[in-house]
Amino acid sequence: MRRNGEMKLGVFLQQAGQHEGAWRDPSVPAFGGVDIGHYAHLAALAEGAAFHFVFLADSPSVIEQDPAAISRAGRNDGFEPITLLSALSSRTQSIGLVATATTTYHQPYHLARMFASLDHLSQGRAAWNIVTSGYKFEAPNFGEKEIPDHDARYDRAREFVEVAKGLWDTWEDDAFIRDKQSGVFADTSKLHLLNHQGDFFSVRGPLNIARPPQGYPVLVQAGTSDAGMRFAAEHGEVVFTAEPSLENGKRYYATLQEKARALGRGGDQLLVMSGIVPIVGRNKQEASEKLERLQSYTHVDVLIRTAERFLGSVIDLRSIDHDSLVPETLPRTNLIQSRQKLLLELAARQRFTWRQLIQLVSDCRGHLIVVGTPDEVANIMADAFDQHAVDGYNVMPATLPGGLNDFIELVIPELRRRGKFRSKYSGQTLRENLGLKRPPNRFAQARPSSHH
Repeated sequence: MRRNGEMKLGVFLQQAGQHEGAWRDPSVPAFGGVDIGHYAHLAALAEGAAFHFVFLADSPSVIEQDPAAISRAGRNDGFEPITLLSALSSRTQSIGLVATATTTYHQPYHLARMFASLDHLSQGRAAWNIVTSGYKFEAPNFGEKEIPDHDARYDRAREFVEVAKGLWDTWEDDAFIRDKQSGVFADTSKLHLLNHQGDFFSVRGPLNIARPPQGYPVLVQAGTSDAGMRFAAEHGEVVFTAEPSLENGKRYYATLQEKARALGRGGDQLLVMSGIVPIVGRNKQEASEKLERLQSYTHVDVLIRTAERFLGSVIDLRSIDHDSLVPETLPRTNLIQSRQKLLLELAARQRFTWRQLIQLVSDCRGHLIVVGTPDEVANIMADAFDQHAVDGYNVMPATLPGGLNDFIELVIPELRRRGKFRSKYSGQTLRENLGLKRPPNRFAQARPSSHH
Protein backbone atom coordinates (compact mmCIF):
# COMPACT_ATOMS: atom_id res chain seq x y z
CA MET A 1 0.00 0.00 0.00
CA ARG A 2 1.56 3.25 -1.04
CA ARG A 3 0.50 5.04 2.15
CA ASN A 4 3.16 3.03 4.08
CA GLY A 5 1.09 3.71 7.19
CA GLU A 6 2.21 7.33 7.45
CA MET A 7 -0.02 10.35 7.07
CA LYS A 8 0.87 13.56 5.26
CA LEU A 9 0.83 16.77 7.31
CA GLY A 10 0.69 20.39 6.24
CA VAL A 11 0.44 23.46 8.42
CA PHE A 12 -2.06 26.18 7.59
CA LEU A 13 -0.47 29.56 8.36
CA GLN A 14 -3.14 32.18 9.02
CA GLN A 15 -1.39 35.35 10.35
CA ALA A 16 -2.23 35.03 14.07
CA GLY A 17 -3.84 31.60 13.90
CA GLN A 18 -7.10 29.98 12.89
CA HIS A 19 -9.29 31.32 15.72
CA GLU A 20 -10.97 34.67 15.03
CA GLY A 21 -9.85 35.92 18.47
CA ALA A 22 -6.24 34.74 18.07
CA TRP A 23 -4.68 38.13 17.31
CA ARG A 24 -5.63 39.39 20.79
CA ASP A 25 -3.85 36.55 22.57
CA PRO A 26 -0.85 37.93 24.52
CA SER A 27 1.40 35.22 23.07
CA VAL A 28 0.65 36.18 19.45
CA PRO A 29 2.74 38.89 17.72
CA ALA A 30 0.38 41.74 16.78
CA PHE A 31 2.32 42.51 13.57
CA GLY A 32 2.54 38.85 12.48
CA GLY A 33 0.65 39.28 9.22
CA VAL A 34 3.35 41.49 7.72
CA ASP A 35 6.42 40.24 9.56
CA ILE A 36 8.74 37.98 7.57
CA GLY A 37 10.45 37.00 10.84
CA HIS A 38 7.17 35.60 12.19
CA TYR A 39 6.63 33.48 9.08
CA ALA A 40 10.28 32.37 8.91
CA HIS A 41 9.99 31.19 12.53
CA LEU A 42 6.79 29.25 11.78
CA ALA A 43 8.29 27.66 8.65
CA ALA A 44 11.40 26.65 10.61
CA LEU A 45 9.26 25.04 13.33
CA ALA A 46 7.25 23.12 10.73
CA GLU A 47 10.35 22.06 8.79
CA GLY A 48 12.07 20.91 11.98
CA ALA A 49 9.08 18.62 12.60
CA ALA A 50 9.16 17.25 8.99
CA PHE A 51 5.77 18.66 7.96
CA HIS A 52 5.20 18.17 4.24
CA PHE A 53 4.26 21.78 3.53
CA VAL A 54 3.17 25.18 4.76
CA PHE A 55 -0.12 26.37 3.29
CA LEU A 56 -1.19 29.98 2.76
CA ALA A 57 -4.85 30.84 2.18
CA ASP A 58 -5.71 34.08 0.41
CA SER A 59 -8.37 36.44 -0.87
CA PRO A 60 -7.55 39.51 -2.97
CA SER A 61 -9.92 41.68 -0.94
CA VAL A 62 -10.95 42.81 2.51
CA ILE A 63 -13.71 40.31 3.20
CA GLU A 64 -15.81 42.00 5.92
CA GLN A 65 -18.49 44.38 4.78
CA ASP A 66 -18.93 47.03 7.48
CA PRO A 67 -16.56 49.19 9.53
CA ALA A 68 -17.64 47.52 12.81
CA ALA A 69 -16.49 44.11 11.57
CA ILE A 70 -13.45 45.44 9.67
CA SER A 71 -12.22 47.33 12.73
CA ARG A 72 -12.07 44.16 14.83
CA ALA A 73 -10.95 41.61 12.23
CA GLY A 74 -7.32 40.57 12.57
CA ARG A 75 -6.68 39.36 9.02
CA ASN A 76 -6.58 42.39 6.76
CA ASP A 77 -2.87 43.08 6.73
CA GLY A 78 -1.29 39.99 5.25
CA PHE A 79 1.25 39.19 2.56
CA GLU A 80 0.35 38.05 -0.94
CA PRO A 81 1.25 34.32 -0.77
CA ILE A 82 3.56 33.88 -3.77
CA THR A 83 5.62 36.90 -2.67
CA LEU A 84 5.89 35.59 0.89
CA LEU A 85 6.75 32.03 -0.16
CA SER A 86 9.41 33.32 -2.55
CA ALA A 87 11.07 34.95 0.47
CA LEU A 88 10.64 31.79 2.57
CA SER A 89 12.10 29.63 -0.21
CA SER A 90 15.56 30.96 0.61
CA ARG A 91 15.10 30.45 4.36
CA THR A 92 13.95 26.81 4.15
CA GLN A 93 15.39 23.65 2.67
CA SER A 94 12.86 20.85 2.39
CA ILE A 95 9.35 21.96 3.27
CA GLY A 96 6.74 22.42 0.53
CA LEU A 97 5.36 25.91 -0.18
CA VAL A 98 1.65 26.07 -1.03
CA ALA A 99 0.30 29.38 -2.33
CA THR A 100 -3.37 30.12 -2.93
CA ALA A 101 -4.15 32.01 -6.14
CA THR A 102 -7.52 32.55 -7.79
CA THR A 103 -8.26 31.65 -11.40
CA THR A 104 -11.09 34.19 -11.47
CA TYR A 105 -8.95 37.35 -11.27
CA HIS A 106 -5.60 36.31 -12.72
CA GLN A 107 -4.38 35.51 -16.23
CA PRO A 108 -2.88 32.05 -16.83
CA TYR A 109 0.37 33.42 -18.23
CA HIS A 110 1.03 35.47 -15.08
CA LEU A 111 0.42 32.61 -12.70
CA ALA A 112 2.22 30.00 -14.81
CA ARG A 113 5.27 32.25 -14.80
CA MET A 114 5.08 33.07 -11.08
CA PHE A 115 4.65 29.44 -10.00
CA ALA A 116 7.42 28.27 -12.35
CA SER A 117 9.64 30.93 -10.76
CA LEU A 118 8.72 29.81 -7.23
CA ASP A 119 9.42 26.19 -8.17
CA HIS A 120 12.87 27.13 -9.48
CA LEU A 121 13.60 29.40 -6.49
CA SER A 122 12.73 26.59 -4.07
CA GLN A 123 14.32 23.78 -6.13
CA GLY A 124 11.03 21.97 -6.63
CA ARG A 125 8.91 22.75 -3.56
CA ALA A 126 6.10 24.89 -5.00
CA ALA A 127 2.41 24.06 -4.97
CA TRP A 128 -0.60 25.99 -6.19
CA ASN A 129 -3.84 25.92 -4.21
CA ILE A 130 -6.31 26.61 -7.02
CA VAL A 131 -9.35 28.63 -5.93
CA THR A 132 -12.17 30.21 -7.90
CA SER A 133 -12.91 33.05 -5.40
CA GLY A 134 -15.78 33.01 -2.96
CA TYR A 135 -16.08 36.51 -1.48
CA LYS A 136 -18.27 39.17 -2.95
CA PHE A 137 -15.84 42.06 -2.47
CA GLU A 138 -13.24 40.56 -4.76
CA ALA A 139 -15.17 41.43 -7.94
CA PRO A 140 -15.17 45.25 -7.54
CA ASN A 141 -11.36 45.20 -7.17
CA PHE A 142 -11.12 43.92 -10.74
CA GLY A 143 -13.65 46.09 -12.52
CA GLU A 144 -16.57 43.67 -12.06
CA LYS A 145 -19.79 44.30 -10.16
CA GLU A 146 -20.56 40.70 -9.17
CA ILE A 147 -18.49 37.59 -8.76
CA PRO A 148 -19.28 35.22 -11.71
CA ASP A 149 -21.73 32.35 -11.27
CA HIS A 150 -20.41 29.45 -9.13
CA ASP A 151 -20.27 26.80 -11.90
CA ALA A 152 -19.01 29.29 -14.49
CA ARG A 153 -16.07 30.05 -12.18
CA TYR A 154 -15.16 26.35 -12.35
CA ASP A 155 -15.45 26.31 -16.15
CA ARG A 156 -12.95 29.13 -16.31
CA ALA A 157 -10.71 27.40 -13.74
CA ARG A 158 -10.65 24.20 -15.77
CA GLU A 159 -9.47 26.01 -18.90
CA PHE A 160 -7.08 28.16 -16.84
CA VAL A 161 -5.30 25.11 -15.41
CA GLU A 162 -5.07 23.44 -18.83
CA VAL A 163 -3.42 26.60 -20.20
CA ALA A 164 -1.00 26.81 -17.25
CA LYS A 165 0.03 23.17 -17.74
CA GLY A 166 0.54 23.80 -21.45
CA LEU A 167 2.73 26.82 -20.67
CA TRP A 168 4.83 24.83 -18.17
CA ASP A 169 5.41 22.35 -21.01
CA THR A 170 6.70 25.14 -23.32
CA TRP A 171 10.27 23.85 -23.06
CA GLU A 172 11.21 20.21 -22.81
CA ASP A 173 13.29 19.36 -19.74
CA ASP A 174 16.56 19.40 -21.66
CA ALA A 175 15.78 22.26 -24.05
CA PHE A 176 18.31 24.68 -22.57
CA ILE A 177 21.74 23.41 -23.57
CA ARG A 178 23.59 26.68 -22.81
CA ASP A 179 26.60 25.62 -24.89
CA LYS A 180 29.26 28.35 -24.74
CA GLN A 181 31.41 26.68 -27.43
CA SER A 182 28.78 26.61 -30.16
CA GLY A 183 26.93 29.68 -28.94
CA VAL A 184 23.62 27.77 -28.85
CA PHE A 185 21.64 28.51 -25.70
CA ALA A 186 18.37 26.69 -26.43
CA ASP A 187 17.43 23.79 -28.71
CA THR A 188 14.36 25.17 -30.46
CA SER A 189 13.29 21.72 -31.63
CA LYS A 190 12.33 21.32 -27.95
CA LEU A 191 10.37 24.57 -27.80
CA HIS A 192 6.57 24.34 -28.13
CA LEU A 193 4.06 27.09 -28.76
CA LEU A 194 0.77 26.52 -27.00
CA ASN A 195 -1.45 28.47 -29.42
CA HIS A 196 -4.46 28.04 -27.13
CA GLN A 197 -7.84 29.39 -28.25
CA GLY A 198 -10.66 28.69 -25.80
CA ASP A 199 -13.87 30.04 -24.33
CA PHE A 200 -12.08 32.17 -21.74
CA PHE A 201 -8.48 32.53 -22.90
CA SER A 202 -6.40 33.00 -25.97
CA VAL A 203 -2.74 32.31 -25.16
CA ARG A 204 0.02 31.83 -27.70
CA GLY A 205 3.10 31.21 -25.50
CA PRO A 206 5.96 30.41 -25.21
CA LEU A 207 6.65 30.84 -21.50
CA ASN A 208 9.99 32.58 -20.90
CA ILE A 209 11.28 30.31 -18.14
CA ALA A 210 12.53 26.71 -18.19
CA ARG A 211 10.14 23.91 -17.25
CA PRO A 212 9.64 23.79 -13.46
CA PRO A 213 11.84 21.27 -11.57
CA GLN A 214 8.69 19.35 -10.59
CA GLY A 215 7.31 19.47 -14.14
CA TYR A 216 4.28 21.25 -12.72
CA PRO A 217 3.97 22.61 -9.20
CA VAL A 218 1.81 20.28 -7.09
CA LEU A 219 -1.84 21.13 -7.77
CA VAL A 220 -3.90 21.59 -4.62
CA GLN A 221 -7.62 22.22 -4.56
CA ALA A 222 -10.37 22.47 -2.00
CA GLY A 223 -13.76 21.81 -3.50
CA THR A 224 -16.58 19.71 -2.15
CA SER A 225 -19.49 21.14 -4.13
CA ASP A 226 -20.42 19.06 -7.19
CA ALA A 227 -18.47 21.36 -9.51
CA GLY A 228 -15.58 21.49 -7.04
CA MET A 229 -15.43 17.73 -6.75
CA ARG A 230 -15.44 17.21 -10.50
CA PHE A 231 -12.56 19.67 -10.75
CA ALA A 232 -10.68 17.89 -7.93
CA ALA A 233 -11.07 14.53 -9.66
CA GLU A 234 -9.69 16.01 -12.90
CA HIS A 235 -6.81 18.15 -11.63
CA GLY A 236 -6.35 17.91 -7.86
CA GLU A 237 -3.27 16.13 -6.53
CA VAL A 238 -3.84 17.24 -2.96
CA VAL A 239 -7.47 17.93 -2.08
CA PHE A 240 -8.04 19.98 1.05
CA THR A 241 -11.40 19.34 2.71
CA ALA A 242 -13.37 20.61 5.67
CA GLU A 243 -15.05 17.56 7.16
CA PRO A 244 -15.67 17.10 10.89
CA SER A 245 -17.67 13.88 10.44
CA LEU A 246 -15.76 10.60 10.05
CA GLU A 247 -18.61 8.91 8.16
CA ASN A 248 -18.99 11.80 5.69
CA GLY A 249 -15.21 11.86 5.31
CA LYS A 250 -15.08 8.19 4.35
CA ARG A 251 -17.89 8.68 1.85
CA TYR A 252 -16.23 11.73 0.30
CA TYR A 253 -12.86 9.93 0.09
CA ALA A 254 -14.34 6.90 -1.65
CA THR A 255 -16.42 8.99 -4.06
CA LEU A 256 -13.51 11.21 -5.04
CA GLN A 257 -11.16 8.27 -5.63
CA GLU A 258 -13.84 6.64 -7.75
CA LYS A 259 -14.35 9.79 -9.85
CA ALA A 260 -10.57 10.10 -10.35
CA ARG A 261 -10.26 6.45 -11.41
CA ALA A 262 -13.12 6.89 -13.88
CA LEU A 263 -10.99 9.63 -15.48
CA GLY A 264 -8.04 7.24 -15.69
CA ARG A 265 -6.16 8.70 -12.74
CA GLY A 266 -4.59 6.34 -10.20
CA GLY A 267 -5.92 6.75 -6.68
CA ASP A 268 -2.39 7.09 -5.32
CA GLN A 269 -1.99 10.33 -7.29
CA LEU A 270 -4.71 12.12 -5.35
CA LEU A 271 -4.31 12.80 -1.64
CA VAL A 272 -7.20 13.91 0.57
CA MET A 273 -6.13 16.14 3.45
CA SER A 274 -8.65 17.40 5.92
CA GLY A 275 -8.43 20.55 8.06
CA ILE A 276 -8.01 20.04 11.81
CA VAL A 277 -7.94 22.68 14.55
CA PRO A 278 -6.16 21.00 17.48
CA ILE A 279 -6.42 22.73 20.85
CA VAL A 280 -4.09 20.67 22.97
CA GLY A 281 -3.59 20.67 26.71
CA ARG A 282 -1.73 18.37 29.06
CA ASN A 283 -5.21 17.50 30.34
CA LYS A 284 -8.76 18.14 29.10
CA GLN A 285 -9.24 21.05 31.50
CA GLU A 286 -6.17 22.93 30.23
CA ALA A 287 -7.31 22.48 26.61
CA SER A 288 -10.83 23.75 27.37
CA GLU A 289 -9.41 26.79 29.14
CA LYS A 290 -7.30 27.64 26.08
CA LEU A 291 -10.40 27.63 23.90
CA GLU A 292 -12.48 29.64 26.40
CA ARG A 293 -9.76 32.27 26.57
CA LEU A 294 -9.76 32.64 22.78
CA GLN A 295 -13.55 32.85 22.76
CA SER A 296 -13.41 35.66 25.31
CA TYR A 297 -11.24 37.68 22.87
CA THR A 298 -13.78 37.47 20.03
CA HIS A 299 -16.15 40.42 19.70
CA VAL A 300 -19.79 39.76 18.85
CA ASP A 301 -19.52 41.81 15.60
CA VAL A 302 -16.72 39.51 14.42
CA LEU A 303 -18.62 36.38 15.50
CA ILE A 304 -21.73 37.35 13.59
CA ARG A 305 -20.10 38.62 10.41
CA THR A 306 -17.79 35.61 10.16
CA ALA A 307 -20.71 33.21 10.50
CA GLU A 308 -22.71 35.16 7.89
CA ARG A 309 -19.80 34.97 5.45
CA PHE A 310 -19.25 31.23 5.87
CA LEU A 311 -22.97 30.64 5.44
CA GLY A 312 -22.71 32.37 2.05
CA SER A 313 -23.89 35.90 2.99
CA VAL A 314 -27.56 34.96 2.54
CA ILE A 315 -28.88 35.75 6.03
CA ASP A 316 -28.75 38.65 8.48
CA LEU A 317 -27.85 37.01 11.78
CA ARG A 318 -28.52 40.16 13.81
CA SER A 319 -32.23 39.94 13.21
CA ILE A 320 -32.86 36.40 14.46
CA ASP A 321 -33.25 34.76 17.85
CA HIS A 322 -29.88 33.23 18.65
CA ASP A 323 -31.44 30.65 20.95
CA SER A 324 -33.61 29.21 18.20
CA LEU A 325 -32.51 26.08 16.34
CA VAL A 326 -30.62 26.48 13.05
CA PRO A 327 -32.94 25.61 10.13
CA GLU A 328 -32.06 22.74 7.79
CA THR A 329 -31.84 24.97 4.73
CA LEU A 330 -30.93 28.53 3.83
CA PRO A 331 -31.18 30.35 0.49
CA ARG A 332 -28.64 28.98 -2.02
CA THR A 333 -25.45 31.02 -2.23
CA ASN A 334 -23.28 31.89 -5.22
CA LEU A 335 -20.26 32.14 -2.89
CA ILE A 336 -18.84 29.18 -0.95
CA GLN A 337 -21.57 26.59 -1.49
CA SER A 338 -19.86 23.56 0.03
CA ARG A 339 -19.16 25.34 3.32
CA GLN A 340 -22.75 26.51 3.71
CA LYS A 341 -23.93 22.93 3.19
CA LEU A 342 -21.35 21.52 5.61
CA LEU A 343 -22.27 23.95 8.40
CA LEU A 344 -26.02 23.34 8.02
CA GLU A 345 -25.51 19.56 8.08
CA LEU A 346 -23.30 19.86 11.16
CA ALA A 347 -25.88 22.03 12.93
CA ALA A 348 -28.64 19.52 12.08
CA ARG A 349 -26.58 16.57 13.37
CA GLN A 350 -25.75 18.33 16.64
CA ARG A 351 -29.13 20.10 16.96
CA PHE A 352 -27.35 23.44 17.30
CA THR A 353 -28.91 26.76 18.19
CA TRP A 354 -27.76 29.77 16.19
CA ARG A 355 -25.61 30.84 19.15
CA GLN A 356 -23.73 27.52 19.08
CA LEU A 357 -23.22 27.56 15.33
CA ILE A 358 -22.02 31.18 15.32
CA GLN A 359 -19.46 30.30 18.00
CA LEU A 360 -18.32 27.18 16.15
CA VAL A 361 -17.65 29.11 12.93
CA SER A 362 -15.41 31.51 14.83
CA ASP A 363 -13.58 28.62 16.53
CA CYS A 364 -12.87 26.46 13.48
CA ARG A 365 -14.92 27.59 10.42
CA GLY A 366 -16.50 24.15 10.17
CA HIS A 367 -13.24 22.19 10.24
CA LEU A 368 -12.74 19.32 12.65
CA ILE A 369 -11.88 20.85 16.03
CA VAL A 370 -10.40 18.65 18.74
CA VAL A 371 -10.05 20.09 22.24
CA GLY A 372 -8.18 17.61 24.40
CA THR A 373 -5.01 15.79 25.36
CA PRO A 374 -2.23 14.82 22.91
CA ASP A 375 -3.44 11.25 23.12
CA GLU A 376 -7.04 12.18 22.19
CA VAL A 377 -5.92 14.34 19.25
CA ALA A 378 -3.56 11.64 17.92
CA ASN A 379 -6.24 8.93 18.29
CA ILE A 380 -8.82 10.89 16.29
CA MET A 381 -6.28 11.66 13.55
CA ALA A 382 -5.00 8.09 13.33
CA ASP A 383 -8.52 6.65 13.33
CA ALA A 384 -9.69 8.72 10.34
CA PHE A 385 -6.45 7.88 8.52
CA ASP A 386 -6.81 4.13 9.19
CA GLN A 387 -10.43 4.18 8.04
CA HIS A 388 -9.57 5.89 4.74
CA ALA A 389 -11.36 9.13 5.46
CA VAL A 390 -8.10 11.06 4.90
CA ASP A 391 -4.50 10.64 3.72
CA GLY A 392 -3.41 13.31 6.17
CA TYR A 393 -4.24 16.70 7.61
CA ASN A 394 -3.77 20.36 7.09
CA VAL A 395 -3.12 21.35 10.71
CA MET A 396 -4.72 24.72 11.52
CA PRO A 397 -3.29 25.93 14.83
CA ALA A 398 -5.74 28.18 16.73
CA THR A 399 -2.88 30.54 17.60
CA LEU A 400 0.56 31.07 16.06
CA PRO A 401 3.22 30.28 17.06
CA GLY A 402 1.77 28.84 20.31
CA GLY A 403 -0.71 26.35 18.85
CA LEU A 404 1.89 25.05 16.37
CA ASN A 405 4.43 24.60 19.17
CA ASP A 406 1.85 22.66 21.21
CA PHE A 407 1.10 20.39 18.27
CA ILE A 408 4.77 19.73 17.52
CA GLU A 409 5.77 19.14 21.13
CA LEU A 410 2.72 17.19 22.29
CA VAL A 411 0.91 15.54 19.35
CA ILE A 412 3.67 14.71 16.87
CA PRO A 413 5.51 12.42 19.33
CA GLU A 414 2.20 10.56 19.85
CA LEU A 415 1.70 10.17 16.08
CA ARG A 416 5.26 8.90 15.70
CA ARG A 417 4.84 6.46 18.57
CA ARG A 418 1.91 4.99 16.62
CA GLY A 419 4.01 4.83 13.44
CA LYS A 420 1.72 7.38 11.76
CA PHE A 421 4.16 10.19 10.96
CA ARG A 422 7.71 10.37 9.66
CA SER A 423 10.66 11.95 11.44
CA LYS A 424 12.54 13.25 8.39
CA TYR A 425 12.14 14.25 4.73
CA SER A 426 12.36 11.45 2.19
CA GLY A 427 12.85 13.44 -1.02
CA GLN A 428 14.15 16.73 -2.37
CA THR A 429 11.00 17.98 -4.12
CA LEU A 430 7.51 18.33 -2.69
CA ARG A 431 6.27 15.75 -5.22
CA GLU A 432 8.84 13.24 -3.98
CA ASN A 433 7.89 13.89 -0.36
CA LEU A 434 4.19 13.43 -1.12
CA GLY A 435 4.74 10.36 -3.29
CA LEU A 436 3.34 12.09 -6.40
CA LYS A 437 4.67 11.41 -9.89
CA ARG A 438 6.42 14.06 -11.93
CA PRO A 439 4.17 14.78 -14.93
CA PRO A 440 5.71 14.10 -18.36
CA ASN A 441 5.88 16.95 -20.88
CA ARG A 442 2.85 16.63 -23.16
CA PHE A 443 4.77 17.78 -26.23
CA ALA A 444 7.78 15.52 -25.66
CA GLN A 445 5.41 12.59 -25.26
CA ALA A 446 3.75 13.37 -28.56
CA ARG A 447 7.00 13.49 -30.55
CA PRO A 448 7.49 10.87 -33.26
CA SER A 449 10.12 8.42 -31.99
CA SER A 450 12.47 9.14 -34.91
CA HIS A 451 13.51 12.26 -32.99
CA HIS A 452 15.04 10.27 -30.15
